[in-house]
Amino acid sequence: MKIHEYQAKELLSAAGAAVPRGIVASTPAEAQKAFDAMGGPVVLKAQIHAGGRGKGRFKDSGKDFGGVKFIRSRDEVGSVAEVMFKYPLVTKQTGEEGQRVSKVLVQHAADIAREVYLGMVVDRAIGMPVLMACAEGGVEIEEVAARSPEKILKAPVNPDAGLLPFQARPLAFALEFTPAQVPQAEKMMTALARVFLDKDCSLAEINPLVVTPSGDVLALDAKMTFDDNALFRHPDIETLRDETEENPAELRAARSGLSYISLTGTIGCLVNGAGLAMSTMDIIKYHGGEPANFLDVGGGANKDQVTEAFRILLGDPRVKAVLVNIFGGIMKCDIIAAAIIAAFQEVKPKVPFVVRLEGTNVEAGRKLLKESGLNITTASDLTDAAKKVVAAGR
Repeated sequence: MKIHEYQAKELLSAAGAAVPRGIVASTPAEAQKAFDAMGGPVVLKAQIHAGGRGKGRFKDSGKDFGGVKFIRSRDEVGSVAEVMFKYPLVTKQTGEEGQRVSKVLVQHAADIAREVYLGMVVDRAIGMPVLMACAEGGVEIEEVAARSPEKILKAPVNPDAGLLPFQARPLAFALEFTPAQVPQAEKMMTALARVFLDKDCSLAEINPLVVTPSGDVLALDAKMTFDDNALFRHPDIETLRDETEENPAELRAARSGLSYISLTGTIGCLVNGAGLAMSTMDIIKYHGGEPANFLDVGGGANKDQVTEAFRILLGDPRVKAVLVNIFGGIMKCDIIAAAIIAAFQEVKPKVPFVVRLEGTNVEAGRKLLKESGLNITTASDLTDAAKKVVAAGR
């Protein structure tokens, strides 16, 4: 689950980090009122769940500014906010359709002498959270990592102890903070680590972390993503969810206990198990197709879940064919086949379906499908299934 920048800053501030003053607005009039309360200059920041806002553009607006705009006057706040609310913001992460903006952050404009990057993720290679830092802030960290990986400084963080002073202090000096700034930098790192660990984040970033000409250290921008599987422990975080920023099909799937991720191809994938989903998408691409989604019904799929999965798949107009790839382990293949037949009869799909079953009672399952009289093509193995569904989709 992702949250907005202003929400991430609130969490950081509560943990002891210094953040610029900001007021959230939902209309141009509210943005102007925020400007009046703060005084200028300000930075107007569109709040969407996508990076690259500053380099983005407002689709069909005819304006040359992106989702982050420096503003000096009250009138300009109103006119810029009007554009932000009226037109979708297109960035590298939204795709060409863009994302509608429902909130803007009116933030006090800070003078910037220097920018630094701070981030925290779980490093699966060592099985621990890792604090990352780089003296080049304000840019996409992936670009720095690809160009100059030696510039990315790392410190593994024990989940029980948290980030300790003996870890934060050397990082602060390595990032070229002055002795007077080091305590502020340490406090910022500690706050980031505390939020990451306490709230079960999968990603937490401060980019940029800025130093002002007077020597203050501020979190100018922040980004956080949370582990969905841990949200039951954090009702306070779950209330921050903005469903308008999420794919409606993915939300619908989650409510039915399904895992769904929308992609850009034309072949729908209904599978049970994340590993099987990945291999299914790989082999579809290997044989010249493009997956339209990742849909995992889990190990105990029933008729209602399969029916809902069919509806979600077929609700995507890009889907030209569907591959059902199920391994019968906990759920036997004949029971799965019966669920597929019942769902097929109820939904009545108009695109080709290819079904590959494997596992317990597989022959009984295949027989049920063959004798159903439905327009379902069966496959003997995964390669056969991929070839058939790619051909059907064409």
